[in-house]
Amino acid sequence: MAIDQSAEPDAATPRDGGSVTIVSGATAIAPHRPVRDWFLTGLIDDAASHQGPHARHAEKESSWWRVMCLTGLDYFSTLGYQPAIAALAAGLISPFATIVLVALTLFGALPVYRRVARESFRGSGSIAMLERLLPWWAGKLFVLVLLGFAATDFMITITLSAADAAAHAIENPYAPSWFHGGNMWITLLLIALLGAVFLRGFREAIGVAVILVAAYLALNAVVVVVGIGHVVAHPVVVKDWWSLLFVQNGSPWMVIAISLIVFPKLALGLSGFETGVAVMPQIKGSDTDPADYPKTRIRGAGLLLTTAALIMSVFLIASSFMTTFLIPQKDFQPGGPANGRALAYIAHMYIGNAFGTVYDISTILILWFAGASAMAGLLNLVPRYLPRYGMAPQWARAVRPLVLVFTAIAFIITWVFDASVDAQGGAYATGVLVLITSASFAVAASAWRKRQRAQVIGFGIVTAIFIYTTVLNVFERPDGIRIAALFILGILVISLVSRVGRSFQLRATSVTLDAEAQRFLLDDAATGQLHLIAHEPHVDVNREYSQKDKDERKYSKIPGDARTLFIEVHRSDTSDFEEDLVVHGVKKYGYRILKVTSANVPNTIAAVLLAARDLTGVAPTAYFEWTEGNPVSNMWRYLITGVGEVAPVTREVLREAEPDVRRRPAVHVV
Repeated sequence: MAIDQSAEPDAATPRDGGSVTIVSGATAIAPHRPVRDWFLTGLIDDAASHQGPHARHAEKESSWWRVMCLTGLDYFSTLGYQPAIAALAAGLISPFATIVLVALTLFGALPVYRRVARESFRGSGSIAMLERLLPWWAGKLFVLVLLGFAATDFMITITLSAADAAAHAIENPYAPSWFHGGNMWITLLLIALLGAVFLRGFREAIGVAVILVAAYLALNAVVVVVGIGHVVAHPVVVKDWWSLLFVQNGSPWMVIAISLIVFPKLALGLSGFETGVAVMPQIKGSDTDPADYPKTRIRGAGLLLTTAALIMSVFLIASSFMTTFLIPQKDFQPGGPANGRALAYIAHMYIGNAFGTVYDISTILILWFAGASAMAGLLNLVPRYLPRYGMAPQWARAVRPLVLVFTAIAFIITWVFDASVDAQGGAYATGVLVLITSASFAVAASAWRKRQRAQVIGFGIVTAIFIYTTVLNVFERPDGIRIAALFILGILVISLVSRVGRSFQLRATSVTLDAEAQRFLLDDAATGQLHLIAHEPHVDVNREYSQKDKDERKYSKIPGDARTLFIEVHRSDTSDFEEDLVVHGVKKYGYRILKVTSANVPNTIAAVLLAARDLTGVAPTAYFEWTEGNPVSNMWRYLITGVGEVAPVTREVLREAEPDVRRRPAVHVV
């Protein structure tokens, strides 16, 4: 339950006979600690609706093409290393493998994510679609696994981009001599600077992104045009490549076959789609659009995804052919001058060191800001899921603690991979491919539910292709799955510990009482007492209620003339943790009942008791029966199913939520 510490006990008095929402709880006021308060800024955003550091809420929306530059920080920046990694992975066949990749981009990933944009337009991406398709614990565990791969994707984006930025700085002819051999410390410095920026507060990201992306694409266009011009002026390079291609691989059919096999190694070129749907709340919508289907924003997202994919496809194909024609294969090898920086090599070689230096600076900046985009993705993703599942501490909602955690992890990954771009390529591709595969499965499942046969077949084929691509990439470069497995294991362990540690917290972010529930409580409070009998709604007959009321009055010594209320919790998805509770007042068999649907029983009863106190100013008393069974097994039942030992857990939740004994609702057990 969200805490409004300034609210008076009767601050939630109902108006006009409508429902009232209670967002109050304990009365203790936390001491003012400037450093701690600064560090935990943003913790009050219980809905986790802020889009990373770009804005707590998407208050300043922008045109789709400006937002495209934000996602382009991640997507377009791969041009800094993609052509070199492709040449190293596929050799002379890399242009044909790139064509296969582009075809999969335009006819596979793009249609998938255009549908994701239509069905998950609040920025939650394909993971939210799968969460809706797979409820209960199975869905939560599946989401946790996907978060592990998403963390792999974003974390490797940070470390790989910083490592490639360091490579561009070191290989620049004007770089000081003490830069040489400094890949590690330069990479760590860039990551530390990234963390410092986010600790201070990252604003106006879109304005910076537009300038960087526009400059970077313009410089790349110059490099590509000059390179192609050199190829046209010296057609012998094409003839030599063509001859060597068939000497190494035999027939054209073998070239095609090998291209289909090796193209998964080039999967880095698919990196921008999940980010593209994550930034959707930043796209300017229309006030006339319905809230449940903002068609203007969805149309803008479609234009964003399509335009970005077309731009990237053109650059990928042109740069792949050009660098393969003009750069000797040995220069792509680790330690070679084109390793991790093929287009920069062309810029220096054919345009000059002055232009090449400008290109290097542009590449370093966009790679560094690609890390910022990835950090933003992490800061958007983690608070959106883990705290809501009860699987992360409350401080995980705040930006600054997470920034320190992610920065430390980035340091470790950089050290493990020795700041090598090539070594991290497999891990990056694995994270990207798993997310795209899961998105393909999500849209195929959505089409199946809606009985759209043609779409099911189409998206099913795309899903199968991405499964093949992912599996092949994992076998070729297992580093990615190892890193992802570590993230998944870490998330699962932290989730389990956190869920247990937060078991006795109030889980309701708000409690809404309808008009009838208010009337029941206010009528009883007028007598100076509130007697609530906890009832398990498994038998719905008159005798069940009459016997329960009779037993509680007898054994709990409730006065015969006292008014009583039943409180019933009807269980929903027991894997949920935080909820907005709605309490309905109903009459049944002559008895008055407060009925609420929730994932767990004791925490919900505690939240309703506190809401009743805040509404009426009277601390209620709740009456329970002891639960039969072994206490240990009952505790496990509570952790998994939300039931177990209801009475003692309710009392413990109340004790932690309300330290003032005089204002704490009482629990009576017989």
